[in-house]
Amino acid sequence: QVQLVEAGGGLVQPGDSLRLSCAASLRTFSSYGMGWFRQAPEKEREFVAAISWSGGSTRYADSVKGRFTISRDNAKKTVYLRMNSLKPEDTAVYYCAADSRGNVFTSGADYWGQGTQVTVSS
Repeated sequence: QVQLVEAGGGLVQPGDSLRLSCAASLRTFSSYGMGWFRQAPEKEREFVAAISWSGGSTRYADSVKGRFTISRDNAKKTVYLRMNSLKPEDTAVYYCAADSRGNVFTSGADYWGQGTQVTVSS
């Protein structure tokens, strides 16, 4: 059974930083595109960032471009999301996703994690 387990969420103040991680049990993790999505209360889930199987391509939502950085370690089967200059509007449950097509993706995925809560509040 494939598992994506997110960690690193929490309560922070505006301007602070957090690093989320997602550990995957995928046997062929290095062939999957990986992504982060988020869902705020009473809103639809939205794309945040994605990275290709090799790490050579990345894509970001306009709302996080320049503040968030996605990266991956294929040896550890883990994808990361570094979030800087956090804003209250970044408050959401953040989900990790894996896509077998291997490229960056902004919707759809083969596997999803359970999510980790990020709250940005003073």
